[in-house]
Amino acid sequence: MTETVLYDYWRSSASYRVRIALQMLGLAYRTVPVDLLLSAHKDRAYLELNPQGLVPCLRIDGQTLTQSLAIIEYLAETRPESGFLPDTVMGRQRARALSYAVAMDIHPICNLNVASHVVRLAGDEGARTEWMITFISSGLQALERLLDGPTTGRFCLGDAPTMADFCLVPQVYNAHRWGIEMSPFPRVTRIADACNALPAFTAAHPDAVKPV
Repeated sequence: MTETVLYDYWRSSASYRVRIALQMLGLAYRTVPVDLLLSAHKDRAYLELNPQGLVPCLRIDGQTLTQSLAIIEYLAETRPESGFLPDTVMGRQRARALSYAVAMDIHPICNLNVASHVVRLAGDEGARTEWMITFISSGLQALERLLDGPTTGRFCLGDAPTMADFCLVPQVYNAHRWGIEMSPFPRVTRIADACNALPAFTAAHPDAVKPV
């Protein structure tokens, strides 16, 4: 059996999602740190592995996979017992819609490259914090409304974590990091707390994997 290897940056939201999925499956894997602050993702060797120069990248089952949601969907399809995606068509649509609300609508405009570019344009480091608070807050407002529905249970969909929860939790971590007041988002907060009580989420948390 080939070794599973995760190319990871400890504070990357996208990497955090995949760590949660791997922990939920109980899959043993080796971590290769890719320090974004030191531009390790731009090294030639890493670009040969992932031409986008992004994290995470996962080597599993003899394959090299990129893009966090595509990786999680691969795990869901190859390990259907995981429950990462619901059994029904509408359930899967719901899980994807909630996941994309975070991974495609909040995360891209709040990633390292975009925020750094904002600072360069503004000439003021304070612009980064204002940018993060503005766009994470507006994204969480929309997510809070999306979660106001009959399919929401203890977690984003019912009473077991899915891909949607894997996306929600890292985004809540980022919200706390940037000092966002979470009281306007009671459903988001309640679900994140339920997730973070589970060992798999605890093991995947940035504080648990931060290099010493």
